[in-house]
Amino acid sequence: MKYLGILMICLYGTISCYGQNKVKVYTHADTLRGKITAERAWWDVLRYDITLKPDYTSKTIAGSDLITYRTTAANGQTQLQLDLRAPLTIDSILLKGKALTYSQEGNVWHVKVPSQQKSTVHELNVFYHGKVHEAVKAPWDGGFTFTTDSLGRPWMTVTCQGEMGASVWYPCKDHQSDEPDYGASLTMIVPDTLVAVANGRLQYKKKNNDGTATYKWAVVNPISNYCIIPYIGKYVNFNEVYDGEKGKLDLGYWVLDYNLAKAKAYMPNEVHQMLKAFEYWMGPYPFYEDSYKLVDVPHTGMEHQSAVAYGNHYKPGYRGRDGSGTGWGMKWDFIIVHESGHEWFGNNITTKDLADMWVHEGFTNYSETLYTGYRFGEDAADAYNAGIRKGIKNDRPIIPDYDVNAQGSGDMYTKGSNMLHAIRHSIDNDTLFRQIIRGLNKTFYHQTVTTKQIESYVSKQAGYDYNKVFDQYLRTIQIPKLEYKLDTVQQTVAYRWTSCVKGFNLPLVLKNTSDRIKIYPSEQWNTTKLKGNEAALFNPAQVISMYYISVEEVKP
Repeated sequence: MKYLGILMICLYGTISCYGQNKVKVYTHADTLRGKITAERAWWDVLRYDITLKPDYTSKTIAGSDLITYRTTAANGQTQLQLDLRAPLTIDSILLKGKALTYSQEGNVWHVKVPSQQKSTVHELNVFYHGKVHEAVKAPWDGGFTFTTDSLGRPWMTVTCQGEMGASVWYPCKDHQSDEPDYGASLTMIVPDTLVAVANGRLQYKKKNNDGTATYKWAVVNPISNYCIIPYIGKYVNFNEVYDGEKGKLDLGYWVLDYNLAKAKAYMPNEVHQMLKAFEYWMGPYPFYEDSYKLVDVPHTGMEHQSAVAYGNHYKPGYRGRDGSGTGWGMKWDFIIVHESGHEWFGNNITTKDLADMWVHEGFTNYSETLYTGYRFGEDAADAYNAGIRKGIKNDRPIIPDYDVNAQGSGDMYTKGSNMLHAIRHSIDNDTLFRQIIRGLNKTFYHQTVTTKQIESYVSKQAGYDYNKVFDQYLRTIQIPKLEYKLDTVQQTVAYRWTSCVKGFNLPLVLKNTSDRIKIYPSEQWNTTKLKGNEAALFNPAQVISMYYISVEEVKP
């Protein structure tokens, strides 16, 4: 997802933010948007085939969406819920060529359908048009972008994750839990002076007789609604083939024509380094069949599956700045690394409910640390991970309410990452930790999941119950505190957890080049006998560099 690095404050300003002592009041519209309602539950989306014709001058769009679905419940259901955000309007809905009746409730459209037997496949063709909601500050808010490149030529795209959702520009079942099982296509009709790019592979380009051209792109893999995106501008491209873990991976670079030379000099090396690190840590790139692309955009960037949006100005860091403040973030391109990391966490593994978005953002933020360590060593990874903590606000829990399309605290990025780094250090076995990260991507390949599935998998594979650790960091705003007492005479150390959930049980491995000790603090004082120079391991600065905790020595 969109991520600001050192500009995190902007992100917090765009998420519906309310203090921990205030209660968010949800509306019926929130429930319709965020819940699997009765009108959503009985049908499963198999495919979207979208046709789009934007009008740059009037800032309107017209199009259709052929929705292929399978019934999953017994026959008798006669109404389904479609989502399409105002001011767009539906013109007609056809089933087997017959017009259906429908009614509008805000951004929801209730469609009357004939009774259909369970496990049967149907096609719903939805035609729509109108003024489309524009993004005010893409990608931090959702909507269509009508802008110009630096030469004043039309440039159009969409950002639509989160509150707005994909229904901001096309009709769909706008819920993360239902991805089209058999992929999607996007056909764009644009002025023939422009080029249209989208996810997956180009199926065809056709020049029309009215000054327009038609481009059709398609993916064969499941894809999140918000990842299906049009890019329209003065694009040119170059391609190459990468020898990846799963075989030959087609790489494409779609850039504005005046960026071609610097893109050729800059992008391939950054992408190759990213793929080497991520395929090592997270497993094969999940969408070989659909290729990998970077596409120039007027905003900073987003994780659009197989067509990653890139707006980092061909500079290292986040538009030339280092979010960690350590210098390590200036040694690689933040947008290429972070947004591509979402191909594994966010696109391959997608959460069913927006409330669990930490799975997307926490793991992807942590992929930055994995990348840094892969290239520059574990000291660099520790420094980078600790450096990004300054973005943590502890304003509210990372996981908010379910079934209302709610997003939790922006801490899901850096706090989620630091939680994972703490778990990794507590496991103290990078071979096992790598197996867990790769195993997640293999076990939940192309699936939608819940946070409980992810949490349970980590604990099971680690051989240790981290349930209370997840509770602490995801569901509270408390920073756990380690209190310890050294007795240099008896050569012992006593320790306990405070400021924590009941049962908090994060193990700590403290080590240097010559000594190592593992302790299992609880809420009661526990004592361990020390050997040699192990007392020196209880160095607050060193402990804090490895774990997102506070540390206090209690004097006798």
